[in-house]
Amino acid sequence: MKRPVFAAGAATAIAAPLAYLLWRYYPRPGPVGNHAVPEPAKVVELQRYMGRWYEQFRYDASFEEGLEAVTADYSLRPDGSVRVVNQGRTGGPQGRRRKSTGKAKLADRATNAKLKVSFFGPFYGDYWVLDHGDDYEWSIVGEPSGRYLWVLTREARPAPRTLDELEARVKALGYDWSLIHVTQH
Repeated sequence: MKRPVFAAGAATAIAAPLAYLLWRYYPRPGPVGNHAVPEPAKVVELQRYMGRWYEQFRYDASFEEGLEAVTADYSLRPDGSVRVVNQGRTGGPQGRRRKSTGKAKLADRATNAKLKVSFFGPFYGDYWVLDHGDDYEWSIVGEPSGRYLWVLTREARPAPRTLDELEARVKALGYDWSLIHVTQH
């Protein structure tokens, strides 16, 4: 009689932490901010896209909750994939640093504008470079569901005019600006 009780207890001991990990780390998307996400506008030269980017605006997502001073560092690997290192600070620009390392692989070799990114094993998400500056000084990144959006620049604090132009471009792409989080640096 004691065996079924023990088995049930063991199952609960395994299932509870697993359920917590899934709840804590599985991305929970926010509301749809664009019901008609456009295809990427330009070809991406991967070598020029590599390096540090500073997040200026984003749609909030569970995996970035409470983060400010967010950066993304991209570097090409020998196998053609991309090393991705995202960092941010919890609670404000001077807060505790949080870092995630992942990898990206090309999903569209014709334009290099569509990639698949993973931070956890075999699970990949879409990363579409919807538009970028001619000199790769800014980038607007989204994905097909319209729930995720990032606006990146090469400078931590670009000129207000640049930010205004990026806001206009995001709106022109069909995104709901009221859902935007302005990232502090």
